[in-house]
Order: sequence, then C-alpha cells, then structure tokens
Amino acid sequence: MKVPLLDLGAQNRELEAEIRQAIDRVLESHAYVQGPEVAALESEVAALCGVPSAVAMSSGTDAILASLMALGIGPGDEVIVPTFTFFATAGCVARVGAKPVFVDILPDTFNIDPAAVEAAITPRTRAIIPVHLYGQCADMDRLGEIARRLGLIIIEDAAQAIMARFRGASAGSFGRSCALSFYPTKNLSAMGDAGMILTVDEALAEKLKFIRDHGQNPRYYYHFIGGNFRMDGFQGAVLRVKLKRLAAWTAARRVRAARYDRELQGTAVRLPLVDPRCEHVYHQYTLRCERRDALQKHLADAGVGAAIFYPLPLHLQPCFATLGYQEGACPVAERVAKEVLSLPIVPEMTEAQQSHVIETIRKF
Repeated sequence: MKVPLLDLGAQNRELEAEIRQAIDRVLESHAYVQGPEVAALESEVAALCGVPSAVAMSSGTDAILASLMALGIGPGDEVIVPTFTFFATAGCVARVGAKPVFVDILPDTFNIDPAAVEAAITPRTRAIIPVHLYGQCADMDRLGEIARRLGLIIIEDAAQAIMARFRGASAGSFGRSCALSFYPTKNLSAMGDAGMILTVDEALAEKLKFIRDHGQNPRYYYHFIGGNFRMDGFQGAVLRVKLKRLAAWTAARRVRAARYDRELQGTAVRLPLVDPRCEHVYHQYTLRCERRDALQKHLADAGVGAAIFYPLPLHLQPCFATLGYQEGACPVAERVAKEVLSLPIVPEMTEAQQSHVIETIRKF
C-alpha cells in the first residue's frame, strides 16, 4: 500500500470547483497583485488567530525578512534563533546584516530552550525568534518573561503553526510580529508561495504594508527601504477557499496524531511530547528513533513516505561556518537531527493507510 507523506492532489481535487470559481473572480477583476481577495484573506486570518492585524506577504520567508526590516534590526545586532529549524529563520537574520546566534532545543518538544536563550544574551541582542516547530508553540511563558525583563523583541516563527495555541492564546499573539507560511506543504496551503505577518501592533502593521511594496506610499514616494513582498491575488483567492476547511483539517490531524500516540506505544520509536499548555496542530508528527535511517528505509520499502526535518542543525551548516560554531555547541539538536522522522499525518490519509503505517513500524 502506498502512503505518501503529502498528497496535494487529493486535497485540491475535492475543492477543484470552488477553487476554479475563486480564480475566475481574480481573472474578472484583474487584481492580480494584492487586491480584494488578499484584503479579505487578511481580515479572515486575523479574526481566526485573534489578532488585530494581518499583512499578506509573498512567502513565509519574506514575512520574517520584512518583520526584521520593519523593526529596524540590522548590522551590529544579534538575534537569537534555534539551531533546529528551517533555514529561513536564520537566513533572514543574516540577510538584514544582523548576526544569528544559535541556541539549543528541548529534547521532547523540539522547540527552543529558554535557558539556552538566556545564556546567549549579550549587550548586542535585539530579538528572539522562537519557532513553533512542527505545529507546537514554544514556551512563551519563559521566553516572554525574558524578553520583557531585558527589553528584547520577540518575532514568532509560526510558519508551521497556524491555529496552534499556548495557554489558550493563538500563535501570533505573543510577539511584536509573527510569520506564517502558506507554502504548498503547509496546513493551510497556497498553490505557490505565499505568507502572512500577524501582529498586535497596528502601527507596525501599517509600516509593513509600506515595506512589502518597496516602502512606497503614495505611489513613487518612498518612506522606507522595502522590498517586493506582495501576495498574488490568485493565492489570496485560493487560500480563502481553503481557510474555511482549516479547522476541520486541523481536527483531523489531531485525530491521526492521537491514534499514533495510542498504537505506537511500546515500539522502537520515541513519541513526540505535547506540552500540556499547548494545542498542537501537527504540521508534522515527528518521532525519534536511534535507528532512524533503517526505519526510514523499512517504511519506504513498504510504500510509506517519511521525511527528515531536519538532518543538520543550522549552526553546522557550511554557510554559517564563519560564525565559528563547532560540533558539540548544541548537543541536543545535534542528536535529535540524527533521530527525527516525520510520519504521514495529512487529513486525506485514510484509516487503512494509517493502519499500514502503524503495522509497518510495529514490525521494525
């Protein structure tokens, strides 16, 4: 039996008629960049996430980059980031001329370790970027306390965590800014690149609207150095169709995660931990296994797609070699990177397909 890690076709086929109607609206309006579909999406996502403002962006990466630019972070500044995350989190810090400072993670939630954050703070530290990895919020109690006490900015990276909650509050409501990604693999997926910034700071939201359009307002009058970070109208229209289903899709992911939790007990894998303060949205269901590579091959031989997110921590990536990090600098992340494996958990996965995944792991 084939069980793909992701099946975009299955999701999009079900919505094809409605998606075509949404695309037709854009064709008729000729609002190909920004426009009414994007504006409506901003309002709908802000309401869903319980924040005053949402600013559409061309990608999740650009959402991080524009946030750093709008907050004035640049050369001479340090920004603390987890070493175990997607490249964009740290890459954007480097692109604005600031220094990414890599810190270790917690072994069970895979999220940034607040104790490591506090130990890494220097007089040059301007911001912390907690990543809500795999769909579970970082420890915003401790990170928020550190930031308030030391006057630091928090920029949340919720690229994998739309609708995730911490103590009942939505991801995106804890920092000055929060980046979402709608890349086609995400829980809420565009048909191409798209992203969004959530913020509780309405003045910052207005500045971000300038930043995403080269810093201009009105046209050809430039207040800031910005970029071309605008969302396409087609993506806004498609995302509005899918947004209506996001709560149901998230619930389906949680049902599948609960089944994995029950039925993989006592096998050769270490199951992911959910912090009791969190509501996980399971962008990935990621377990640990000391014989990870052998398990991945065993699953592949049985037709099961499973992937490694991420095989090498950022502090050991060649592009950051000039920062001087050595192996052993972040031991938890270094070990986790050799053990993590993400299983299929998409809403479209059938009960029979999940049974096949579970039985295959039990036989390992």
